[in-house]
Amino acid sequence: MNLAAANENLAHISNVLIYSSMAVYTLAFLAHIAEWVFGSRSKVGRTAAALVAEGESAGRAAKGSAQVRKAQAGGGTAVLERPKVVGRATEGSRDIADGPGADGGDEKGGLYGRIAISLTVLAFLIAAAAVVTRSLSVQRAPWGNMYEFSTTFSTVAVGVYLALLLAKKKVRWLGLPLVTSVLLDLGVATTWLYTDSDQLVPALHSYWLWIHVSTAIFCGAVLYMGALSSLVYLLRDRYEARLAAGRVGEAEKTLASGRSLEGSSRLVLWARVMGNDIMARLPAASSLDRFSYRVNAAVFPLWTFTIVAGSIWAGDAWGRYWGWDPKEVWSFVTWVAYACYLHARATAGWKGRKAAYIALAAFGAYLFNYYGVNFLFGGKHSYSGV
Repeated sequence: MNLAAANENLAHISNVLIYSSMAVYTLAFLAHIAEWVFGSRSKVGRTAAALVAEGESAGRAAKGSAQVRKAQAGGGTAVLERPKVVGRATEGSRDIADGPGADGGDEKGGLYGRIAISLTVLAFLIAAAAVVTRSLSVQRAPWGNMYEFSTTFSTVAVGVYLALLLAKKKVRWLGLPLVTSVLLDLGVATTWLYTDSDQLVPALHSYWLWIHVSTAIFCGAVLYMGALSSLVYLLRDRYEARLAAGRVGEAEKTLASGRSLEGSSRLVLWARVMGNDIMARLPAASSLDRFSYRVNAAVFPLWTFTIVAGSIWAGDAWGRYWGWDPKEVWSFVTWVAYACYLHARATAGWKGRKAAYIALAAFGAYLFNYYGVNFLFGGKHSYSGV
């Protein structure tokens, strides 16, 4: 068996494994959808009914007496006070606890959630095998072009997510958006970025390829977690603001009573109720903000090392450490953006939504550095293979 045929076979096996992982990720995506649906299907109805019942009870209590008086032998009365009911957070208060999670405490939702995690683990193992097989097919690091970078990136991102779950972190809510983005990433990679397995140009034959690019991939995967958390934070923070203003229960009450809001259809009402229910099951805005800051702060030194390692490699390969190549420029722009985020986040006046916008802009710079620079600009880093 000659070496060329073996390499072609391994490359074909890698392709089959990538498509197989996409199939399993699709099943995990459907299971996550079921988890969210079953977690809210019965809860929406119960919440709406409870709101109406709460209003009716309040009305009856107003007509009657809030106290029950009972004659005693000595002519006095015993007062039985109404029990206190623990309900939503007090209006105007932002001291709100984390939501119950994607399954919403529903038994069937929890079952589908566990199935989704199991399928995600299986898909991760298949994708990891595809990356390793691709590497073995040419005896080099499996990230020499955009196709290989994308497949490795999605695999590492899922690995980081599973590692957080293994560490007992409350990140189950990441499952659905993560699997969705992984499917999109792999779809783009296999449709538009695919490159046949082959050897690299001489400049890339260096041990720095293993160090520099691997850290860039890992940093990107962790930064993606932070960006996703910042995005969800903005949504949850808006929900909590409406909750504090007492506007969250309006749609539920209207839907349960059979009336319709002015200018709104019943379908729109259901969509608003479902949206509120999804927001209620997410972690609190403060938890999302804290998680985003921690992961971005933790990986920022490694991103700094990525740029330094790239400079050292450039000195060995091209005889200069920095040449304002488009990839170098946008790597530095990304670094500056995250440095501004960390500085703003540590400043009291720039916490919350303002800091979240900076975090999203910083990750946008990372994405542009990958897609935009490779497609729109030339330079010494033009090894995309497309």
